[in-house]
Amino acid sequence: MSEVRQAEVRQAEVGDGDAIGEVHAASWEAVYAPLFSPEFGAEGVVSRRSRWHARIAEGVGVLLVASRGGRVLAFSHTVPSTEREGYAEILSFYGHPDGWGTGVAADLMAETVLGLDRVHLWTLRDTAQSRRFYAKCGFVETGGERDRDFGDGQPLAQVEYARVRP
Repeated sequence: MSEVRQAEVRQAEVGDGDAIGEVHAASWEAVYAPLFSPEFGAEGVVSRRSRWHARIAEGVGVLLVASRGGRVLAFSHTVPSTEREGYAEILSFYGHPDGWGTGVAADLMAETVLGLDRVHLWTLRDTAQSRRFYAKCGFVETGGERDRDFGDGQPLAQVEYARVRP
């Protein structure tokens, strides 16, 4: 029996920059912005709307989008890891709040890890929703922790998750 998909997942194209930026900005606004001062949070939302055209043009790694009804609702960006030899690293994995709970992100993660034997990622320690999602997708905490400064001089704790295909 084949798995029913909730989303169309494909490689990002040059024209997807605005849609990816909107997903990133909406997700940032819902999850990350409240962790910062109102001014810094608002600046973060604005900057995330405009950065993806250049990243698509750079062509570094694999950038996937997941759509439903023609609307991009999630994206992932995966590169070879610079920290863990033989691993891929998911640098970005974001879903628009309008798509949360619909299965779109799960479909995207299934495609993101397809063919990868070992993959890891970092997520904020205090984002329980993200951590539950990664665990549901087969990722486990490695015990790795680090602080990340998003540019406001107030580092936030991150935890590492990894997934190894049996």
